[in-house]
Amino acid sequence: MESRVAIFIDGSNLYHALRSNFRRHDLNFSEFTGKLCGSRRLFRTYYYNVLQDPAQRPDGYREQQEFLDILRKTPYLEVRLGSTKVAQGVLVEKGIDIMLATDLLYFAWNDFYDVAVLVSGDSDFAYALQAVKNMGKHAEVAYFESGISKDLLNVADNRHLLNRSFFTGLWVGRRRSRRKGTNKEE
Repeated sequence: MESRVAIFIDGSNLYHALRSNFRRHDLNFSEFTGKLCGSRRLFRTYYYNVLQDPAQRPDGYREQQEFLDILRKTPYLEVRLGSTKVAQGVLVEKGIDIMLATDLLYFAWNDFYDVAVLVSGDSDFAYALQAVKNMGKHAEVAYFESGISKDLLNVADNRHLLNRSFFTGLWVGRRRSRRKGTNKEE
């Protein structure tokens, strides 16, 4: 029987890692999730992030809305949004990690998937991923080498290193090469 895969994406973690490692974020999510699934069947992809505050960052809010519109048009992908709160003068995410962990556990408990693929390097998810394994599910982690928790890797049954070669062919647009102004896809 073909394994059913559910992909859980820590959106902020992914966005910042893409910007830091590749200086871009124009990822084709259909292709990305397809590569993570391989020959297995995708149940659904869940993307978690914080909703930008239009009063605080109007340009960031507008850009995010355009990005979320693209995500919402991606087959079998659902967007889950948390909020921000000012704590001691600093803007902090609220509810994202618990939302992701709750869905990870709820869908495992209800036998909606056989394999969970977590796209994050955040050690906060290690215990929830272990609980998923304790329910008889397989747990995989897709991660960037620069931002991975050893605790999370130790729990994973399988690992997907998100490096330059992994992302080849997964970008939406083309980027201008630094050499001679040519266009190429990386």
